[in-house]
Amino acid sequence: MANKGPAYGMSRDVQSKIEKKYDDELEDRLVEWIVAQCGAAVGRPERGRLGFQVWLKNGIVLSRLVNSLYPDGSKPVKIPDTPPTMVFKQMEQIAQFLKAAEDYGVVKTDVFQTVDLFEAKDMAAVQRTLMALGSLAVTKNDGHYHGDPNWFMKKAQEHKREFTESQLKEGKNVIGLQMGSNKGASQAGMSYGRPRQIIS
Repeated sequence: MANKGPAYGMSRDVQSKIEKKYDDELEDRLVEWIVAQCGAAVGRPERGRLGFQVWLKNGIVLSRLVNSLYPDGSKPVKIPDTPPTMVFKQMEQIAQFLKAAEDYGVVKTDVFQTVDLFEAKDMAAVQRTLMALGSLAVTKNDGHYHGDPNWFMKKAQEHKREFTESQLKEGKNVIGLQMGSNKGASQAGMSYGRPRQIIS
């Protein structure tokens, strides 16, 4: 993959706006969670957007993170013994993480593209994916989440209700209050516009 030269004009403006969405405070929280979740062996990145990108770029830290959310014996991402050095292998490792994150429940619109991370195109999107993953882990509350549960917001959960057949039939006979009442309703005294005038 060839390195791209500097961006000029409109593409530079667009890239600048994307970079401004990156949240340094959120980076700190995500690093703390990843270290708590995976253990100190994953190390820590240099502070800042590019340090965070370099830390995650080969896909190993991300793979360990998503694997840590599953019980032993059902880890979704295969992690090589030595970190991949070839570009396509690193991108493949990131792609495996993304698929595992979707399988875990992260919505497709919250999942970053491989180039967002690999070429540091949109590190805010990477943060968004990790936030969604953390929120799901806290919400599932299955014992695999490590760290402070206040780091992430719980997702709203479905609250299914079961109704009997008689309750459903009864509901069809009720007129909602927003529709008013039908007591004493009649068409007496109603007029439909002015009567037709016949001029001779």
